Formats: sequence, C-alpha cells, structure tokens
Amino acid sequence: MGPWLLTATALVLFMTIPGLALFYGGLVRAKNYLSVLMQCMAITGVVTITWMVAGYALSSTDGNALFGTDFSQLLFWATPQADLAGAAFGLTFAVITPALILGAYAERVKFSFVLAFSVLWSLLVYCPLAYWVWMTPDGSPLTLITNGLHPIDYAGGLVVHQSAGVAALVLAILLGKRSGFPGAMQPPAQPGMVMIGASMLWVGWYGFNSGLAGDMTEGGYIIFNTQVCTATAVIAWVAFETIRGGKPTLVGAATGAVAGLVAITPACATVSVPGALILGVVAGVVPQLVIPLVKSTFKIDDALDVFAVHGIAGISGTLLLPFLALIGTNGTPADDTGAQFIAQLWSVVATGVYVVIATLIIAFVVRAIFGMRAEDEAVADGLDLSSHGERAYDLS
Repeated sequence: MGPWLLTATALVLFMTIPGLALFYGGLVRAKNYLSVLMQCMAITGVVTITWMVAGYALSSTDGNALFGTDFSQLLFWATPQADLAGAAFGLTFAVITPALILGAYAERVKFSFVLAFSVLWSLLVYCPLAYWVWMTPDGSPLTLITNGLHPIDYAGGLVVHQSAGVAALVLAILLGKRSGFPGAMQPPAQPGMVMIGASMLWVGWYGFNSGLAGDMTEGGYIIFNTQVCTATAVIAWVAFETIRGGKPTLVGAATGAVAGLVAITPACATVSVPGALILGVVAGVVPQLVIPLVKSTFKIDDALDVFAVHGIAGISGTLLLPFLALIGTNGTPADDTGAQFIAQLWSVVATGVYVVIATLIIAFVVRAIFGMRAEDEAVADGLDLSSHGERAYDLS
C-alpha cells in the first residue's frame, strides 16, 4: 500500500472537514451555517475516539459471524505499528458515515443528541456493517441466503452510503418537520459554498475509492471510473432538472456530482468504463425522482436529501454493478452474474432492515436521555446562536 495509503487517508479526512461541512453548510439557512460545521467537526472528534477505543477492534479484526473479537485491539493496546496506517484509513470512513446523516436533521436538532447518537451509531451500526462486508466472515447476515457468496462493495455503497441514507430517513421521521416545510422553505443560502464543498468531496473521493488499490493499474481503473461516473452525473442532473421545467442550477450540478460519487463507490473496481457512464446517468436522474416522493408525497423533511442522494444512489450502484461489468471489455465481471445480483439484492435488504431497527433503538435511547429536537425558540433564532453562541457573519 505504501505512501499512497497515507495520502488517501488525508484525502478522505478532507472530505469530511472541510468538504462535507461546506457542502452541507451552504445548503442550510445562514443562521444555521456554523452549527453544521460544528457538527461535522465534533463528529470527527468523538468518532475518532470511539474508533480508537473499540471501533477498530469490532470492525477490522478477526472474529465470529457478527463482529471482530480480538479484544487486545481495544484502545489499540496491542496493535502493531505496521497496522496503524490501515487503521487510520478505516477511521476516516468511520468518521464520514455518521457525518453524512446530519444532513437529515440539520437546523433543528440538539447538539447533545448529535454527539451521543454518533458515538452509539458508529459502534452499533457502522462497525458491524464494515465487518460483514469487508472482513467477509462466514455466516454473516449478508450471506444467509446466498450460499456464502458475499456482496461486492469495494468502497462503501452499503457500509457508508446506504446505511447513512436509511438512518437519515429514520431520524427525519422521528425528528419531525421544520417550520414551513415543505412549501415555505428558503433556498440554500450559499450555493457557491455548496459547489466548493462538492468539489472538495470530488477530489477527496479519489482517495476514498482507490486508497486500497493494489497497484497502479487497479488504482487508475478505479479513479477513471470514478471520474467518468461523477462527470456524467453532473450533466445528467442539470439536463434532467432543465427538462423538468427548471433551469440548470449550481446546487443541482454539485448535488449531481455527489450522487455520482456515491453511485460509483461500491462499483468502482467492478464496472467497465462504459458501465460507469451509464451509472452516472442513473445517479443524475433517479435521486431527482425520489426527492419529491420523500418530501412532497410522504411529507418527510429530510432536510438535505440524504436518503435520495446517498441511500438511493448507493443502492443503485450496488444493484447494477454485476450487469455494468459486462459492458465492454475492461470491467471485472463476477463468476456468476445472476448469483452475484442475488447477493447484492439480499445485502441491500438485510442492510436496510438492520439499519432501520438499530437506528430506531439508538435514537429512542438517546432521545430519552438528552432529548432530540431543539426548542422552537432556539430553532427560530438559529442554531448558530442558540446552540453555539456564534454568528457566521457579523455585518455590524
């Protein structure tokens, strides 16, 4: 792995702070901008400690069918120095996953809930999923009906994006709507910041997807697929929003980029280059169809569309990858496409069920102790001032 793994680790951390923080911060109202940045920064802190104490041992060591059991790795007590580079890379994935969820509860959540929920969710949801997918244990829930065939999820379509998207939907339902939702919501306060954050995510995603590439050939294959899918999703998103009667927006282009990055994540080392282009079209169109279903039809206030952009795009890449590997000659097809699709489909179902149940339990426990929704007056004043005593802009 060598120096590239260390570079990739820095790139993935850069995705959360400041990339995701600025992307989400630009989408909220100005009075809540700092609260989103603070949540990203704080999640980075508490999840790092959680990973050091127990997360690595549970997710990345040998164990049983459900979790790692090398408890000498708790607190990194007996972890060899040679393993720390890989542990640091894994840490950055553990950090960004609960940070993605905050887009669903932005502008109305208690800061104490964010911290406590992120710690428990990273331990009880992220770590088991990472173990099931990437440690490939015999008898894991993801292989119960697949004769032991494991799903393909190279960089986190299931582990990171579907899990975050589904958890976000659950929390949005529990937390309730913002005042004025859906008809009287203000547009994003800082579209330019959204684009800057998305661009940081785009660059950082090269490390996210290819950090564990075995050589230059595999790394180049992954990075090129990532670029093609993402660029195509940008164009597909703005084209589709224009066809639907709107205008090509900067926020739309930035959101399309993120959806494309998400979709290629599980598939980056499997699909062919033409397959990556097709997946980019899917990522640029399908989430746009899901957003109004969530917000207008079901009246769920997923504030920053985490379920559509991360959950649906991640699921799309996970399900389509066996077929998109067959297009052209530079994909990496499965030995049995049909059997692999069944494994992918079951993994999506099993992941979804587990995340819903575990997220509900964690949210109920944390809500009972700390509360969940900020007081109405605090929400009206903005979380920047009411939760953190700061303003993003002092124009006096």
